[in-house]
Amino acid sequence: MSVAISRIEDTQVHETLYQFDETPLLARQRQQESNARSYPRRIPLALKRAKGIYVEDVEGRRFIDCLAGAGTLALGHNHSVVIDAIQQVLSDELPLHTLDLTTPVKDQFVQDLFGLLPAELAQQAKIQFCGPTGTDAVEAALKLVRTATGRSTVLSFQGGYHGMSQGALSLMGSLGPKKPLGALLGNGVQFLPFPYDYRCPFGLGGAEGVRVNLHYLENLLNDPEAGVLLPAAVIVEVVQGEGGVIPADLDWLRGLRRITEQAGVALIVDEIQSGFGRTGKMFAFEHAGIIPDVVVLSKAIGGSLPLAVVVYRDWLDTWLPGAHAGTFRGNQMAMAAGSAVMRYLKAHDLPGHAAAMGERLGEHLRLLQRDYPHLGDIRGRGLMLGVELVDPHGALDSQGHPPVHRQLAPLVQRECLKRGLILELGGRHASVVRFLPPLVITAGEIDQVADIFGRALAAAVASL
Repeated sequence: MSVAISRIEDTQVHETLYQFDETPLLARQRQQESNARSYPRRIPLALKRAKGIYVEDVEGRRFIDCLAGAGTLALGHNHSVVIDAIQQVLSDELPLHTLDLTTPVKDQFVQDLFGLLPAELAQQAKIQFCGPTGTDAVEAALKLVRTATGRSTVLSFQGGYHGMSQGALSLMGSLGPKKPLGALLGNGVQFLPFPYDYRCPFGLGGAEGVRVNLHYLENLLNDPEAGVLLPAAVIVEVVQGEGGVIPADLDWLRGLRRITEQAGVALIVDEIQSGFGRTGKMFAFEHAGIIPDVVVLSKAIGGSLPLAVVVYRDWLDTWLPGAHAGTFRGNQMAMAAGSAVMRYLKAHDLPGHAAAMGERLGEHLRLLQRDYPHLGDIRGRGLMLGVELVDPHGALDSQGHPPVHRQLAPLVQRECLKRGLILELGGRHASVVRFLPPLVITAGEIDQVADIFGRALAAAVASL
């Protein structure tokens, strides 16, 4: 898609730079909340109201929200279809909490969700409602595949993120949250190289990197001397989010599906952040045309309210009643809001819109890259985009790429915030600036995001 993009010089833009002194709310948060709090350390805001892609803090300052609840807010803040759905539940005096008892709201939610799945999966799908977090759904998926296969080992990928409970944490690539804990509960996890094209673990990249990666995996599963027991499952993010917005090569995904199917190993796809239109398809795995055995869903599925489910093929449904439970798996308002969002996504082709807006933002970023070699890699799918910031003067790696710039990304994030744009970081050494705006963002708003990012980048580079 070709997009005409006009470049605006700094001298033509009236710019207000916010200062961030600690407010009483932030001071109390710092004093009273756990030391484990994370976002307020880099985004020191006390928020008061929100609408669409915008949030406003207690001091009346307005920000474009390109974090959107880490991808939870598919339609942005307080969208009318979400508010109407929640108000309808309340006005009808429906039960708000039902454990796993069914209701018309729950039944409609399941039908709406199955209606979005590829037909081949929907026709044989079962669903498990979990506790209201993605990490609980991951835990359920682990129980499911281990029960069905009688095997305990799970293969995960370097750079992967699947939640913060101890079982899900054992699947995480990042070492930081794991170091203080010592031995984790799940010791049957083997890590594999992810097809990170810009920094290929085999030093190759491109089609050859994909070929070698798949050969390594196939050999691991079939070599009787490989030292790894045949696993119950392989779990993968089609686009690694927290790991740095790294999209898996589509041929690699098709190869992964072929290899796991031939070996009798369940394929779990974690769509917690990438699902519901964010990547330009309703589900990210659809880009490769594959059918997973298990799909883990949360974030946007609840229409901004807490909800998580596991959808899986019926051959896996061998666990016994009560094998997985959760008190808050019957959140009726979340199901009503989730149904409203799913219907809106489909009726307004928001996956297609996300693809177009992601391409538009990508073109802006590639224009900036001409002037700023600090933008090492621009990647992602749809409105799940990331920019890996590098030191253009550093020593090149085996693929000819400069090293990550450990200081620049936090500076860019801070400069964006000062100009009214909320972004998050990810990837190795937090060197990747991530864009996760609501899917309803307009072309004009994309242009504004890119303009703010460009001016913030210029200021951050100048301050080095």
